[in-house]
This record gives sequence, structure tokens and C-alpha cells, in this order.
Amino acid sequence: MDLLETHDVVKQYANHLALDGVSIQVPEGKIFGLLGPNGAGKTTLIRIINRITAPDSGTVLFDGHLSRPEDVYQIGYLPEERGLYKKMKVGEQAIYLAQLKGLSYADAKKRLQYWFEKFEIVEWWNRKLEELSKGMQQKVQFIITVIHEPKLLILDEPFSGFDPVNAERLKQEILELKEKGHTIIFSTHNMSSVEEICDHIALINHSHVVLKGAVSEVRRRFRTHRYNLRIQSAMDFPKLEGALYSELARTAEGDGVYNLCIGKRPEVSNSELLGELGKQYEILSFAEEIPSMHDIFIQVVENKTLKTE
Repeated sequence: MDLLETHDVVKQYANHLALDGVSIQVPEGKIFGLLGPNGAGKTTLIRIINRITAPDSGTVLFDGHLSRPEDVYQIGYLPEERGLYKKMKVGEQAIYLAQLKGLSYADAKKRLQYWFEKFEIVEWWNRKLEELSKGMQQKVQFIITVIHEPKLLILDEPFSGFDPVNAERLKQEILELKEKGHTIIFSTHNMSSVEEICDHIALINHSHVVLKGAVSEVRRRFRTHRYNLRIQSAMDFPKLEGALYSELARTAEGDGVYNLCIGKRPEVSNSELLGELGKQYEILSFAEEIPSMHDIFIQVVENKTLKTE
């Protein structure tokens, strides 16, 4: 089941078409990567989902119904541009913002105490936000985003400002929220993060969705049919050429061990390939080269290989 859907959403600003017929489906209980270069239309779509602005045409469905004002209480939004009050005390501000999301004072304080202890920032409760480091401020912003336990979390570049240790900690918190049943839209330029935590993605470029699907499926769709092998041979051997494959590159490790990159015809199975090679050489390792999400992002954005299905 999809928690969120957009259908043919269009948004125009003066002479700029920000979104042109954008349709996405965000499965419930999954992490959905919303990707695209700067200016592609991601932020506009996020603002429409949050009801900050309205589409010129098209529809947004939330939890099976047309989006309505009260749905914002079921959404937590962490914007890329943080918006907390720097002169206000951290705890006072967090309680105020939690109450705006519908929590009572008592519930807000109880939940905030739990999160402040978990993130080890209890001692900052009565300090002004401007006294905190960027990373500390980011922790507070994240807590405020999740405090009302919304069905949908929208995290825009959530790791910005974090050192590697705290970025990893936040990643684990995001995965834990998913395990608890929350649906998460994750917008980032960090493609390694996408591979690590996203189940599905949509890539927007020039106001259109140009690629979408499950991450594993998208990566398979862009497979190169190139394989890396490590083999043992008693003697030097000529360049590999066969009906099933061809050698693209090689390096010698010594003691008769070689690293090879080969290409095979798409219709040839891995079993056939290994069977053919195994007749001639001892195969020490065998792995397919599958493009990273970083490589796929660049291919699609530069329109080298456009695959939208």
C-alpha cells in the first residue's frame, strides 16, 4: 500500500516550470529517496506535499484520500534550511513546536526528555540554540521533526552538519523509525546514503520524473554485463576471447594470479559463463560490476542512458 501518491502534479512560478506532470508513489513503511540535481523541482514537490504551497494542477493523495489540511499533523518535515529560533532556549522551543504538532505540554515534555537523553543533549535544555554547535542544532531539529510520531517523515539532507560518527548514529535512528512503521521520504545528494538506506527512489530532472523504482531493480536495470574475476593459471595465457565473453582488462598479482574484467553477452547466464571459464582456469572469485547509484544518477541527469521504466 502507498501512504503518499502524487498524480500529474504541475507547478509554475512566473516563467519557471518547477514541476511538469510529476507522479510518484511512496510505499507505506519504506524509505523513499527523492533525488535530483539542484533546481530539478524536489523542494517544490516537498512543499506541495507539506501543503506549504498548492499545485496548479494534479492531485496529492495521503493515506488513501485527497490531501487535506489536517494531514500536516501526520507529517514531520526536516527542511534543508533549518528554521529554529537562535535566541530561544532549546527545551522551551522544543516544547512549543511539539505543541504546534498537537501534543499536550505533559506529553511533549515526556517525549522530549526521552529523546534528549537518547541523543545525550540533556545539559543543553536551558541553553539558547545559538550556543550549540551546528551538529547539536541539527540533533534538536531532528528531535522536533519526529517528536509527534508522524506517519510520514520528510528529511531533506538530514546528515548535513554531522561528523561521520553522528551521521552514522542518525542513520541508525532513521532505520529504527522505519522498523517502527514510519514512512520516510529522504532527499539527498549523497548517493552512498541512498544505497545504504533507501528501498525505492524517484529521480527528478528538469521538472520531470526521469527514473523511479526499487533501488535493487534500478541498479539491475543499468547493469553493464561486466564481471571481475580473480583466477589462478599455471602460465601466462593469451587475451580471453570466446563465444560467450571477451576480456576487457587484466592485471597480474604474481604467482600465477590474475585479476580480469570481462564482458559477456546479455543472454548468457552466469552459470554458462562460469562453466566455460572453469574448464580452463581455477576461479578464485567472481563478481558482477553493478553501477552505483552515483553512476546511475550521473548517467540519467546527463541523459547518457535514460531509462524511466
